[in-house]
Amino acid sequence: MGCTLSAYAIIESERARTSFLRQSQQMGLAERRGELAVGAAFLCGALALALLGDEHGASLRLALLYVLGVAVAGHIRIDVGSGFTVPTQVLFVPMLFALPAAQVPALIALALALGALPSVLHGTSSPSRLLAVPANSWFALGPALVLELAHPGGPLAMPLVLLAALLAQFGGDFAASAIRERLCGGLHVRELAVEVREVYLIDVALSPLGLLVAIATTGRPWAVVLIAPLFLLLRSFSRERRARLEQLIELGDAYRGTALVLGDVVEADDTYTGEHCRGVVQLAVDVADELGLDLASRRNVEFGALLHDVGKIAVPKEIINKPGRLDEHEWEIIRTHTIEGQRMLERVGGVMREVGEIVRSSHERFDGGGYPDGLRGQAIPLEARIVAACDTYNAMTTTRSYRAAMAPGAARAELIANSGTQFDPRVVQALLRVLGGET
Repeated sequence: MGCTLSAYAIIESERARTSFLRQSQQMGLAERRGELAVGAAFLCGALALALLGDEHGASLRLALLYVLGVAVAGHIRIDVGSGFTVPTQVLFVPMLFALPAAQVPALIALALALGALPSVLHGTSSPSRLLAVPANSWFALGPALVLELAHPGGPLAMPLVLLAALLAQFGGDFAASAIRERLCGGLHVRELAVEVREVYLIDVALSPLGLLVAIATTGRPWAVVLIAPLFLLLRSFSRERRARLEQLIELGDAYRGTALVLGDVVEADDTYTGEHCRGVVQLAVDVADELGLDLASRRNVEFGALLHDVGKIAVPKEIINKPGRLDEHEWEIIRTHTIEGQRMLERVGGVMREVGEIVRSSHERFDGGGYPDGLRGQAIPLEARIVAACDTYNAMTTTRSYRAAMAPGAARAELIANSGTQFDPRVVQALLRVLGGET
């Protein structure tokens, strides 16, 4: 059985690639400013909490044990989306009861810095990434403040306090992340919510285990070392997951390479068609962004735009390269290229099967007068509607052997005139906004 890749897998591989590259690259100026601002706010909050908390201090040896434990946990990277999480929750929860809660946030920041240090020393992570440690420690402030104010007395006392602490953890962490992304010019709040969802689900899953560790170590805090085998297991799991993501990246590259090779074949067979397809790609991707499509749909738009004419490989060259206008019989042959394109991409399988459906529908009309299936309105895949509008605009503004290129203003007027008949009005409006800067 051959290897195929779904659209979701391609998106997961691209998110992983983004995460891997981010860790090895130096922070940009905007990112540094965001990390420093949010990190400084954390340090002020952690210091204030430590100074205003109960006066009794933690056992130095016990604090050191937890710091080292969290540092080890912080070195176990579980890749999630375009970022990663670490299984610190297993130790963070008992740490809140074994040590003065007011001192825990500062200790967490110290532990995470120690955990990040080996990657920096080995060159797998940029030294500038250490600037993110204080900002990444915001999750510890909320629960510490809740427990410091409530004094629950033990891990099983006052369940509502424990729930409030967990909610404070997620609320504080999300608020800090949202502010950081805003300062860095990164993800919008809605996109961030999607990105952190899996991270918080992992923390929720590990929280009961952390509570059990807190119960088991009541009166015998040194028993926390018995959790060490779990970290060995999680370390193995995280390595296997990273290896799988690296394989996904390689397979995703293979799919992209397949699309590019097919595009090159089209260009070798017909230079105009090949250049035209590449010209449509960027325009279609910009329109997809303008419409706010999700990552999977944007990827399908890109592949669909690149390959929408791939079926012309099956059309006789004397028709493709005919210098003048085509007669009706020749047009009938040309119109088969969308079906041929779908057949070719179905043989590739995986995400290309979805792209094949877009290719098949790329010459449908919004009013149902297109080909090959006469689809109408919303029955036409949105990605195909985007490709159709961008394809037509690019064709109108490109010189052919039998006509000169149309001026951009005239081409935009044609789009408006055919909005609602040939093209989806919403797509036309998005395309016009994208073309706004052209003259």
